[in-house]
Amino acid sequence: MRGKEIMMEDPPQLEKLLEDILCTSPSLFEIVQGVRQEVKTAATTSSRAITEAVKYGGILFSTKASFGGVFAYKQHVSLEFSLGANLSDPHKVLEGSGKFRRHIKLVSIDDIAAKRVAEYIAQALSLAD
Repeated sequence: MRGKEIMMEDPPQLEKLLEDILCTSPSLFEIVQGVRQEVKTAATTSSRAITEAVKYGGILFSTKASFGGVFAYKQHVSLEFSLGANLSDPHKVLEGSGKFRRHIKLVSIDDIAAKRVAEYIAQALSLAD
């Protein structure tokens, strides 16, 4: 079965954010784009439609509900999970101690594979339903 694509709520706003990140830090831009690609792959694999929206200075990902987002900071990218406290963390990469949210800090493009981001996105996506 063919998967669904990521749909953007406001393409010009998203493009502006991505341009700003690229101008500020090409390495952080590469990480953000890598995370977005992992979300797109998860959408295709699960046959779910995922929406991207620019909010709170980052890109939020949603299906029926928001399940996470990616945010570029000065020295790293943070992949946030809305219900991260409910995720299994066998690789011990989730950070945070709040009631719901958890995040993975990414400082290089290699962190996406090393921290097994795809596994956490798949979990978060299944919790969103």
